Amino acid sequence: MIINDRKMEAEAILEVGRLMAAAARTSPKGKGEDTIATILLTGDEKDRVAKRMERIAAEEDIPFFKRDADNIYQVPAVLVIGTAFKPLGVPRCGDCGYKDCGDCLSQGGGRCNFNIIDLGIALGSAVSVAAMHHVDNRIMFSCAKAVLELGMLPPKIKLAYAIPLSISSKSPFFDR
Repeated sequence: MIINDRKMEAEAILEVGRLMAAAARTSPKGKGEDTIATILLTGDEKDRVAKRMERIAAEEDIPFFKRDADNIYQVPAVLVIGTAFKPLGVPRCGDCGYKDCGDCLSQGGGRCNFNIIDLGIALGSAVSVAAMHHVDNRIMFSCAKAVLELGMLPPKIKLAYAIPLSISSKSPFFDR
């Protein structure tokens, strides 16, 4: 059997995306509480997100959404990592802007700083896996915003970032 380069690269992108999701899951979490969710987008679902990004760019005059949508069309896969906001009951914290986790829960609207930090650590862990496998990537706010608006993540996920993945002779994220 002969497996050509394009087929191997297509399989590699998916495997690296899966390994990145594993790295996000096993990254350290505040108080050991896991609020992270991941999805891997390919094909029509990925392109649906790019189309939403183009609409956002046009409707709200935000040019970087269009630039980023062009990148999403160019890549075979996008890993999205998000977090729910669940106060962790850390005493004497108040980083969310409320007195404590009880106030954050009762008042609503607070964002647990530990959940956000955990998301950042998960993103760093995931992109380190891509780097170790020589897969070009870039963390994007814009793509994840469209994913959230399209309801592709579980409803409890309130903040996310996307990581498009590329194997090509030149990174599509370089000359933007």
